Amino acid sequence: MLRNQLKKYRLILASGSPRRQQFFKDLDLDFEIRLKEIDEIYPPELKAHEITNYLAQLKSSAFEGELKPNEILITSDTIVWHKNKALGKPKDEQEAYEILKSLSNATHEVITSVCFKTNEKTDVLYEITKVTFNDLSDEAIWYYLDNFNPYDKAGAYGIQEWIGFIGVSKIEGSYANVMGMPTDKVYEYLSKLA
Repeated sequence: MLRNQLKKYRLILASGSPRRQQFFKDLDLDFEIRLKEIDEIYPPELKAHEITNYLAQLKSSAFEGELKPNEILITSDTIVWHKNKALGKPKDEQEAYEILKSLSNATHEVITSVCFKTNEKTDVLYEITKVTFNDLSDEAIWYYLDNFNPYDKAGAYGIQEWIGFIGVSKIEGSYANVMGMPTDKVYEYLSKLA
């Protein structure tokens, strides 16, 4: 549906995330992938969605001056916000364990920002989803870490994996957002361009 309406545009997804790439395929969009290495460093005074907004725009700024008139660049960033602190991707197994232990028996926010950049303008939208975990036993946490790969995921977990099935007791907001992209909002934004 939207694929035909966006024929005059070229969508560029600047994300190496297999989940985000799959979302674009599942939304039936024509797109290409362009990647650039970015140091994801943000000013320490930023909080919650300010962080993801900043990083999504930072990723798009790497393409400054490179976009053709009909191209729409899409970048995004996801963090887990818990106890007034941003939890990114864990560096190692011990950090992944500590992150999951801190999320156990608690509610956290998953925040994703998406930046749409053209030669004319830059727009950013964000989504916040609240996720509540049951009490996770050490045994369950270590089983997950030993059998799955949480190291490329903010907050050290994928809700679509085993830990999400056994550990998540409640979710308020977009499920797709927890996987890394608020697909409904992205679709709505692109629909308005068509």
